[in-house]
Amino acid sequence: MIPRYTLPEMADLFSDQSRYATWVRVEILATEAQVELGRVPKEALEDMRRARVPLAARVAEIEKERDHEVLSFLAAYCEDIPDSAARWVHLGMTSYDLVDTSLGHTLARATDLLTGAASRLRRVLADKALAHWDTVMVGRTHGVHAEPTTFGHKLGGYAFAVDRSIKRLAAARDAVAVGTISGSVGTYALIDPFVEAYVCEALGLGVEPVPSQVVARDRHAQLLQAVAALGACIEQVALELRLLQRTEVREVEEHRAVAYQGSSAMPHKRNPTTSERLCGLARLLRGYAGTALENVALWHERDLAHQSVERVILPDSLSVGHFQATRAADLVEALTVNSQRMRAHIDQTDGLIYSSSVLADLLGDGMERERAYRSVQAAANHTIATGEHFGTSLAKEGIDLGKLEPERFLTHHDVIHSRLEKLRELDD
Repeated sequence: MIPRYTLPEMADLFSDQSRYATWVRVEILATEAQVELGRVPKEALEDMRRARVPLAARVAEIEKERDHEVLSFLAAYCEDIPDSAARWVHLGMTSYDLVDTSLGHTLARATDLLTGAASRLRRVLADKALAHWDTVMVGRTHGVHAEPTTFGHKLGGYAFAVDRSIKRLAAARDAVAVGTISGSVGTYALIDPFVEAYVCEALGLGVEPVPSQVVARDRHAQLLQAVAALGACIEQVALELRLLQRTEVREVEEHRAVAYQGSSAMPHKRNPTTSERLCGLARLLRGYAGTALENVALWHERDLAHQSVERVILPDSLSVGHFQATRAADLVEALTVNSQRMRAHIDQTDGLIYSSSVLADLLGDGMERERAYRSVQAAANHTIATGEHFGTSLAKEGIDLGKLEPERFLTHHDVIHSRLEKLRELDD
């Protein structure tokens, strides 16, 4: 992923140098197991442990001649190992025993980073929701004023959506945190299964139960779908905040740096650029998830069609998801909430948002439903056409609006509040 949308900790995890360091660790662990089995002399293991992780530049230099990254890595690694010990490196293994086992370890660590960012977002959303639980605002369906709700209620729903995404990430982490060291077609023909068990246990990985030459790619597809689902949940938050920042609404506003400039031509502009960026990144994540599904079906025990794709979509998806979750938490945490504008919009439609309450009262008083609905609707249409207050229009229909406040719609709001408090406790 381009540096603009990658945070340092994720970039380091997917760097070439970090990958080669993990490969060295897997090779050493595999050799430790071979030593325990009595198949490799302990002195060779000590020589391997003393060797340096090959530099990415050196591997790339060798790869120009060999056109094979793993063989180039092994050649570079063995340059720092005596010949008597180098012969035992990679014993009985095929390339993807090294690549996929290392990849499982890296993906597990990357998912942990992403889950940490998502957990912070859940906490920030829950905190902001609890702080604004009683900040009344108009609810909108189809983009049209509906009934009163609160800003806290809105954010609370998003906090639970992120919580569901965290659970999906946890399941996906379990799916990808596996390795295999089973040989060319997964039959352990030249390597004892003990080596696989030893290495995977040391790395905190499960074992592919029926290996081919590679770890099954439905696992990676599951992870990228979970990342895309989190991205879509963040997009929902960002889209809502974009809509609430429109000039006609102005109920919230993104934090602005002192040097903020929103337009090269119009100095007055205060654009919702952070929210827009988060929405755009969600589109990338959905594309990567679809591409991961294309990687599931491979020829026979494996082909190479997935490899070039994964070099892009795996680091990019996790980098984008991590960046998106981090910036979304920053956005919500520093968000300015204009509660006065929210309250003013309650009255913008001259009482029309109380129509459902009036209808319920009439039905409770025994009026036939069709008559009650038509009467309230006629009064509403009159208000829309003339601008008269809804109460005046209702009076012409012989109906008394009475004194209504937004809080009437929030009688049972404490039930939801208690659910949100329990969610917030997860991050304490």
